[in-house]
Formats: sequence, structure tokens, C-alpha cells
Amino acid sequence: MFLEKLSVGPFQCNCSILACEESHEAIIIDPGEDADRILDIVRSQGLKVKYLLHTHAHLDHVGATGEVCQGTKSEVCLHPDDQFLYDNVAMQAALFNLPSFTVPPINHHLVDGDEFRFGKYKMEVFHTPGHTPGSCSFYLSGEKEPQLFTGDTLFLGSIGRTDLWGGDYGQILQSIKDKLLPLEDATVVHAGHGPNSSIGRERKGNPFLKGL
Repeated sequence: MFLEKLSVGPFQCNCSILACEESHEAIIIDPGEDADRILDIVRSQGLKVKYLLHTHAHLDHVGATGEVCQGTKSEVCLHPDDQFLYDNVAMQAALFNLPSFTVPPINHHLVDGDEFRFGKYKMEVFHTPGHTPGSCSFYLSGEKEPQLFTGDTLFLGSIGRTDLWGGDYGQILQSIKDKLLPLEDATVVHAGHGPNSSIGRERKGNPFLKGL
């Protein structure tokens, strides 16, 4: 499998590009900024991007969605509970004194248990609310080390903020307990910002998860 991650934009959001090396079908998770960098990789690898999957709709995770969608003709996917954030990206930008931008319409509203196929691979959707109402994590099994893309739900040694629009501390802990911690220890955690971790490492050492 082809997997490349970029830290994009002023908030250094992790944008992940995954592809089947046989079919060249691909998905992109959280095209948050720097559309040119993302599209350069897509073109240089000859990828056919099928889906833009969004873990949530904060501006740092959707900033390049319009340009990447236009450049790849891919489907834009977001959980409906984050539609209110997606529809108000201009307000989000203004609050951080950043330039305004627009986003394209959503083509597919994510639901828990959705599966997105690209070549021989399958990405499963876990609805993991708490950071935002529509936050989702994406799980890729079938590899020696399963891959989990958690957005801003679970980080190395931490969890996502819950003091922004629609955040809920109890809910994010419940989401992690019910959906993420049952995964095997070897599962690689690709957070929305910062370095990778693993489910085993977070289960044992994340101070926010003690007692779960």
C-alpha cells in the first residue's frame, strides 16, 4: 500500500494519501491546506482519487477540500453532524484572523460502519463524536499492522479538545472506549496532528484514558 502523510497549513494538520499500488485507486484523508503539495503527489504517482474523507469539519482539516476536489474529481465525504461547521468555515476563519475560503458540496454523508474501497483495500468508518459532533475515525484492516486515522479524537498521549463548537468531554472518552480501545495493540494511530502512536501505547500510557 502507498501511504504518504503531509503536515499542512498553519495548524500542521496531518493529511494522509493512501493508494492501492496495483489499481492506483486512492483516498485522501483531511486535505486541510496546501492543495498544490497534495495534488503534486497525486499526479506524480498517477493516482485516481475516489474519495476525500474528513475526520471532522474544523477549518484546518477542510481548507484545501475545494481545490483538491476540483483537481481530482473525487467525492467529498463528511458526517452530517458536522455539516453546521462545514457550512460556517468562513466564520471559523474569521475567528482565527485567517483568509476566508469556500468548500464544495458534500457528496456522501458518512455513517458509522460505512466502507470505502480503493483497489484491494477497504476503509471502515467509526463515528467517534466528542471533539465535534460528527467526528469520525477511519480504520484499515488487512495489513500486518492495522491503520487507524483518528483525526482530533486521539493523539499521542492526549485526546482532542472539547471546548470548541459542539465538543463534549464525556462523549469523546466514551467514543475512545467503545470504538478505539477494543482494537488490537499493534494498530497504528495516525492522529490529526503530531506523531503516530499505537492503540497499545495509548491504552497503557495515555493519562486521559486511565480507568476506561
